[in-house]
Formats: sequence, C-alpha cells, structure tokens
Amino acid sequence: MLRIDSHHHFWKFDAKEYGWIDEHMAVLRHDFLPADLHKEMAVAGISGSVAVQARQTVEETRWLLELAGQNDFIKGVVGWVPLAGPNVGAVLDQFAANPNLRGVRHVLQDEPDENHILREDFNRGIGKLTHHNLTYDILIFERHLPQTIRFVDQYPNQKFVVDHLAKPRVKYKAISPWREHMFELAKRQNVYCKISGLATEADHKKWTEEQLQPYIDTVIEAFGPRRVMFGSDWPVCLLALSYQRWVGIVAKTASRLSAAEQQRLWAETAIEAYGLS
Repeated sequence: MLRIDSHHHFWKFDAKEYGWIDEHMAVLRHDFLPADLHKEMAVAGISGSVAVQARQTVEETRWLLELAGQNDFIKGVVGWVPLAGPNVGAVLDQFAANPNLRGVRHVLQDEPDENHILREDFNRGIGKLTHHNLTYDILIFERHLPQTIRFVDQYPNQKFVVDHLAKPRVKYKAISPWREHMFELAKRQNVYCKISGLATEADHKKWTEEQLQPYIDTVIEAFGPRRVMFGSDWPVCLLALSYQRWVGIVAKTASRLSAAEQQRLWAETAIEAYGLS
C-alpha cells in the first residue's frame, strides 16, 4: 500500500533562525535533513513526503524547493509567503512556476492577535492562492477554531488542510468544545485534516496511546477517511515519541478501516489535497 508522510520539516539548526526551539528541546537542536528522514521512511514503508515550512521567510520556501528538486521522495512543499504583505502577488508568481510548491502555511498559532486569520490584509493574500492552485495549511490551537470556521466559509473553492488536528488540549484530557468545533468544521467539504502532531500536545513523558485515541477517532468520524491523512510532524514528534512509534499508532487505527479507506488515509487524501503527482 502506498504511504505518504504529509507533514514533516527540515532544518540546519541555528538558535537565531529557530527561536521556538528552546533549551528544553535539546533533541531538536540538531540538523535534520532529507537523508535522516529517508532512513525513517524506509523502515516504515513510506515512499513519499510533503515538506512543510518551519521558518517564516521566503528563503525557507526557496530552500525547501531546492531540497525537493534534489530528492525524488519529496513530492511537494508547503512553503511560506508574506500573505499579509503588499508584495504577496509577486512572490506567489515567482514561486508558483515551481511544480513542487503545493501549498502555503503561516504560523497563525503564534500571532498575538487571536483574530489574525480574519484580518483583511491576511485574507487578501489567501484570496490569491486558488488562482495558483495552492492549498492552505491551517496551523492553529483549539481556541482558534470558531474564527477558523468563519474564515473557511469565505473560500468555498479553496482547499484547506488542518494541521495537527487543530492542536486539542490532550495534556488536560479535554475533548470539548474541540470535538464539537471539529465536527462543524468538517461539514466544509473543501477542508482536510492531518493526523499528526498529537503526542506533542500531551505530556511528553506521561502520555499513553489510550489518551490519544479519542482525538484520532473524532477526526476520522468527523471528516471520514476520505479527508484525513497521515503526517509524522518529524522531527518535532521526537519530543514525545519516535517516528516509528507514531506510524505504529496510526496503523492500529487504520487497520480497523477498509482497504480503500486505509489507502485514502495513507496516501490518496494527501495526493488529492495537495495535487501531488
């Protein structure tokens, strides 16, 4: 069965470039490059991937596109462009000529304005993505879901992918109102969801598989296997678990699905959402 890792990062570690990787994240304060990921993918039987931005610079996007051009297993890139900037159109025109650019992401979860996703300047940039057939990755915390639903409703023809199940409060075993908001968001057929980044929202040392399961079950029930996809969030996942263990956890859930549904979760949803070839 074809398997694609729809969410991972690369970096050459520099404390200034990656200020969010603090001294408490020693396991991440190293270089993580394509050769390192490819070893993990080979063990897990994963043949393709989507590289996602970890810095909010056009240089990051350019670098990821270079890596995709050098490594056949990288099937697409979700980069960063200045969506709220006056030059976003020109930047998109520059990058969109590269077939490996399949999406764009902005780190909304870190914006001090809780309603950044609804800002006029930000939305002017979002409005240009459909023209270039680019998907938008939504990176938020659970508390941003109400405004995210309002945001998505403005763009019925734009493809969206929710990263990391919208980061529920797993550490506190809180299921509501996250569950209700996810079911509401899932009513929008142009929205997909990644099963990724979940263990890192729990207590990194004390989480259990049983604690994660209700969140995985919820998104599969809400979005259906046709609109969920596997993502590792490597190397960030290493804060809580290994690449192989996360693959194993998702595989247990996937084994309860039909063969066709499993193929959607492992590959076909990502191919559809990002227009991968």
